[in-house]
Amino acid sequence: KLSNPYTSCVSAWEGPPLHFFPPSIIMAAAAAAAVNHQRSRSTSIHATPFPEIIETPRILVQKGMQSFCNNDVPSSLAYFDKADAATPNGSLKPFLWQRGISYYYLDQFQAGSDQFRLDVSVNPLDVEEIVWDIACLARMENNGRVAASAEFPPEKRMALPNGKKDRRRIMGTVYSLFRGDGATEYELRKAGHEGNISDEFYSLFYLGLYCEIRDETTKAESYMKAAASSTYASGNGAGDYMSSCAKVHCKLRGWVA
Repeated sequence: KLSNPYTSCVSAWEGPPLHFFPPSIIMAAAAAAAVNHQRSRSTSIHATPFPEIIETPRILVQKGMQSFCNNDVPSSLAYFDKADAATPNGSLKPFLWQRGISYYYLDQFQAGSDQFRLDVSVNPLDVEEIVWDIACLARMENNGRVAASAEFPPEKRMALPNGKKDRRRIMGTVYSLFRGDGATEYELRKAGHEGNISDEFYSLFYLGLYCEIRDETTKAESYMKAAASSTYASGNGAGDYMSSCAKVHCKLRGWVA
């Protein structure tokens, strides 16, 4: 997921917003915190101990992201919940889009929809929040099952403000496809193929998600595996949280070992 265009952040959140840090840096910071914590536990009583790691909201979100990338979705949700609880006045809540994704993979679709809708309330131009909400609604309206073609798109789907669009060109086609506004699966494939490697990845990823909620499992598997093994996901975009999401999706569905 590309970074959100915000400058505001909560008072308990030290430094710039988490969204401005590349996921690769966030993952490395979480790993370093874990190593330092282990060192502090193993230090002998005769040596100067390492200071105990204080689990700030930032650290908790980092740990949640790391847990998700390690295919431990339940632990990721627990960390995101702790980060939310540790922030005063619920001011972190609208920025926890990662928690919404964890909710989806834990089949907690109402909670996922609630999270994404809260995200959109502060970031109304982010198509990905709207698309993930549509995915949650589609599953929720069918008691967790994938939706039949005739029942898509969900009636209560969100929309961008009139005259506005996501700053990422590929997302215009993703948005139109998920909302049922006219774009076709072929057009999204074509847009990804004709764009850069990031466009290719995001077209494949969201085609995979789209086909999953349309009960087209064979195509969903093909698209998502292609996204997970794409040039972007295995190269310059390997640190993108959504690259990890594609890989986690494939593992959770049993499509890769």
